[in-house]
Amino acid sequence: MSTGPSSEAQTQYQVRFDWGLEGAAAIAQGADVVVIVDVLSFSTTVDVATRHGLAVMPVLPDEVTEVAERLGAVVAGRRGDAISLSPASFTPETVAGVERVVLTSLNGATIARSMAGRSAAIVAGSLRNRRAVADWALDRQGDLGDRFTIAVVAAGERRDDGSMRFAVEDLLGAGALIDALADVGIDYCSPEAAAAAAAFTGLKNATGHLIGASASGRELAEAGFRADVDLAIEIDSSLGVPVLGEFGFRA
Repeated sequence: MSTGPSSEAQTQYQVRFDWGLEGAAAIAQGADVVVIVDVLSFSTTVDVATRHGLAVMPVLPDEVTEVAERLGAVVAGRRGDAISLSPASFTPETVAGVERVVLTSLNGATIARSMAGRSAAIVAGSLRNRRAVADWALDRQGDLGDRFTIAVVAAGERRDDGSMRFAVEDLLGAGALIDALADVGIDYCSPEAAAAAAAFTGLKNATGHLIGASASGRELAEAGFRADVDLAIEIDSSLGVPVLGEFGFRA
């Protein structure tokens, strides 16, 4: 069933939720904050990298070389490279002497790049920092004073044909964030946001198992990157709030 633009934008609600690039464009309208949740692995990687003091610039695949040269940044390569989309690749040893990284991905980085330049603050959210993001949002609400709106975007995953598929890790990550927002009093949720939060609260004790057993989790584990999954399922392990600025996300 088709709905009108205002319905899809969920503009009457303080907390909104949708999926993917198109969903982000819909619910970002008039929002004060857009939180991108790509648990495996863009948002988790940004959290880990910024906690090491790096700036992480999200780029589209065809922008990597140009942006890296302009910023004097290191290119995050494929999983298995010294620095990559793998959050486990960011260690004190691999980031020594590195200040900026350009990072591309089909989901989280693409959505973040599409949101750049808006008046809304763009944040990388994950299970790791969901409580920190909620506390930060509460402070920002106090600073703004007026009615405050936050759009939570689950990135989803891409099939081989380019279509988007459901990603349980992003549903649970987004729901965890929305639940944390409710805990601090930012709780006027759209039905979509309320349903995502209920998914997390109902399955909270099984979150790690479900993500590890998901299509994305199994794919990473079978490729030798179980450490990425382990980092991603750490709930409230980070105090960082990566916000997108001129030179990338910084916490």
